[in-house]
Amino acid sequence: MGVISGAVPLFGYPPPGFGPTDTTATNQVKLVIKGNYRYIYANGIPDHLAGQFPNRNNPNAIRPQHYEYRVPVEPKVARNSTPCQHSIFGIAVNGVVFDPGTAEFWNRDFRSGWNYEALSGKINLGLDQSNAHVQPTGAYHYHGLPHALISRQGKENEMTLIGVAADGFPIYSQYGYTDPDDATSKLLKMKSSYQIKKGSRPGGPGGHYDGTFVADYEFVKDSGDLDECNGRLGVTPEYPDGIYHYYLTEAFPFIPRYFRGTPDPSFQKRGPGPGQPGGPGRGAFGPPPFGPPGFGRPQNTGRGR
Repeated sequence: MGVISGAVPLFGYPPPGFGPTDTTATNQVKLVIKGNYRYIYANGIPDHLAGQFPNRNNPNAIRPQHYEYRVPVEPKVARNSTPCQHSIFGIAVNGVVFDPGTAEFWNRDFRSGWNYEALSGKINLGLDQSNAHVQPTGAYHYHGLPHALISRQGKENEMTLIGVAADGFPIYSQYGYTDPDDATSKLLKMKSSYQIKKGSRPGGPGGHYDGTFVADYEFVKDSGDLDECNGRLGVTPEYPDGIYHYYLTEAFPFIPRYFRGTPDPSFQKRGPGPGQPGGPGRGAFGPPPFGPPGFGRPQNTGRGR
């Protein structure tokens, strides 16, 4: 693992470092605060054992990346939500990205709009036990709950901070407080407010809605614990005064598909578009060169409305 200096570990948690068995590279994550932004540098190598890659359904080997992202120190709730589309949603505490979209479309036609859902169970993308696999670029990335990461933290049944979204708001695993304003209330698994549509698809692949495609789902307000961005406003262990925060859930959308704040352009992918081979690219901003150590404590962002 890369050396990190400073009084507090990354995101308040020290990511332990060792490389998966199929690569000699080791996990590296660094964070620097400069002005109003946190700059995140990572090589994308997981700090836990990954599945076997390449495999029959994923022919790509894990290779180090050169991630350079930034997020605001004080994120703010935007007037309107922003769709993630095929951008990176965020980055985990271990420097692996959350990338919910897939490159697979019905009839291999991204213009059809019928994008296959990675965790639908209808297609096999060679995902491992952490709901992750590898881009042609060698980028290991999560499509859902990163079980090995959560287990490694020893907080499988707790409200666990596991990353930060592109808009700067924190990302938690599936547990949250029963009362979002009371940190002493019971913990429970958060339930998303998305459901499979009723009826049949009007075109494209046809057939009944069954969760095969992203478009098979719809947001049903108040049907679960979370909003359309798979998040909510409330207190967390790291933000006792409250903050908007996201959750990863066992059911769709698994990883949020909308941002409540304004995502930083550095998380937009570079290179081939949807439906074509490719992976996460380098950020568009201009931070210091990769590697400068040192960063400050997370700051309370307040309870934006």
